[in-house]
Amino acid sequence: MMCETDLEGVLEFLRGSEQLKNTIRSSRTSNGRHESTAEHTWRLCLMVLLFEKQYPDIDILKLLKICIIHDLGEAVCGDIAAVDQVDGIDKGIEERKGLEKLIHPLPTSLQSEILELWDDYENALSNEALLAKAFDKLETLLQHTQGRNTADFNYGFNLHYGKKYTDYDSLTSKLRSLIDKQTRTLAEHNKTI
Repeated sequence: MMCETDLEGVLEFLRGSEQLKNTIRSSRTSNGRHESTAEHTWRLCLMVLLFEKQYPDIDILKLLKICIIHDLGEAVCGDIAAVDQVDGIDKGIEERKGLEKLIHPLPTSLQSEILELWDDYENALSNEALLAKAFDKLETLLQHTQGRNTADFNYGFNLHYGKKYTDYDSLTSKLRSLIDKQTRTLAEHNKTI
């Protein structure tokens, strides 16, 4: 059982993690407001739940843990949209620093577990991490097809975004194909490609 100091550390960490609810992404919801990173993470986890039976050889608990923590560093350093990322600047370094700061109050064993999962995701080391990356990109693309986007939204960018990850397997490729079809329809309608 955790001692009182450890419990206080967990509560401090949870208070800090709440900031993820306020961390805004460039994606918009169907009513036009910007979504939070926490909302993105929630639907990413929901996707994993829905496709669990399609992946009998995947450790689903590990996959869910990776999905839950993959953007946690953004609670400290914020989100940088893919279209705004600059070549030569490693977004991952800043996110890891933010994550280290956020998890500092946790007991050492929990810090280690979270960093190990985050490093696995960041470096695409396991099948779970690769599948998390695929679903992460798919969730973002899906949101872009149903969000009330600005008139200058770049649908063309979406047709290439994250393809190396969404081609993980036949299921993720098929999902990508279906989302891309909707993206093309939206792009043609908005004359953005």
